[in-house]
Amino acid sequence: MPNNTFSTSSVLAGNRAIVYNTNGDPARVLSAFSFPELPPPPPNTVNIRFLLAPINPADLNVIEGVYPAKPEPDVSLSQAKDHSLFVGGNEGLGKVMDIGEGVVGLRKDDWVVMTKAQSGTWSSAKNVALSDVLKVPKQGLSEAQAATITVNPPTAYNMLRDFAHLVEGDWIVQNGANSAVGQAVIQIAAAKGYKTINFIRDRDDVGLLKQHLELLGATHVVTYDELSDKSLRAKVKAWTGGKDIRLGLNCVSGKTTTLMARLLGNNAHLVSYGAMSKEPLSLPTSLFIFKNLTCHGFWQTRWYSDKSLEQRQELLKTLTAFMRDGKLQGPDHEVLTICGTESDVSASAKIRDLVARLGQGMYGKKVLLRVEEIA
Repeated sequence: MPNNTFSTSSVLAGNRAIVYNTNGDPARVLSAFSFPELPPPPPNTVNIRFLLAPINPADLNVIEGVYPAKPEPDVSLSQAKDHSLFVGGNEGLGKVMDIGEGVVGLRKDDWVVMTKAQSGTWSSAKNVALSDVLKVPKQGLSEAQAATITVNPPTAYNMLRDFAHLVEGDWIVQNGANSAVGQAVIQIAAAKGYKTINFIRDRDDVGLLKQHLELLGATHVVTYDELSDKSLRAKVKAWTGGKDIRLGLNCVSGKTTTLMARLLGNNAHLVSYGAMSKEPLSLPTSLFIFKNLTCHGFWQTRWYSDKSLEQRQELLKTLTAFMRDGKLQGPDHEVLTICGTESDVSASAKIRDLVARLGQGMYGKKVLLRVEEIA
């Protein structure tokens, strides 16, 4: 394995970030890099300390160089090393530590989340523009809920809202139902009175997983093996009372999505937001001709870029209300802490080992990264 660990800045270090200088396998190219305390923030910016930052599948795709959104190098860290350094992470919860001149609406110790894509959240601290963050309330929210509020819950909420005109009692089908988005779909749908048929991959503990999703509000949970059985269509008809299924959500693609799409009713919408099978989406022409199926793609990053600050704030307000009311739980998660007493070499080995295990799939939990200030 090549040694991509970067030496610490010669200036007394107080912070650390998880960085890379070239695309590739995250388990090979990521390293910990120490850097000095932040200077006072320039006008219209704030210095924040990151409390938690998720490691999402898309984050690893960005590092691999296969994701459409491309990060910009971190200017201050790159200057310290005389070559481009990129900080990993797109999503995260920060605590305001220092406020620049001209900043209104934020105070020290406020919680904020990033709204600028690929901001580099796998760090202990960062200077950010006021326009790149939104304030989130501390009351009624855990750190884990706040740290994961900008990607998966809004993806679920917007897909349920923006494509089919759904009313209480309507039916939805989705695959990848045990993913973070899938579990958010189940909970938000249940809160709105929608009924869901949820498809998951078979596994040794599938009974426990089905029970977990049902406790979240899933109406029915079905494996892909069961989806392949021709008898399922009759079961679905009995479950729905023959009512047309109006919306399908796809993050898998491949054969299982073809089978799921056949369950959709007339004038339904199929929304794709991922392709975890890495197989193409193939649909029978008959669904378009005889059922008037409409297909869409959804990317939360595009939604943010297309919407105003007020619309972003309203979305965040809606989601935090779901969370405070107990209708939307935080993801099942574990926290990986990069301790302030660890060396960069030790921290690099820890993060590489984690992403190697994540890359093998079937990890089971969302991993939240906590990068401590250097002691």
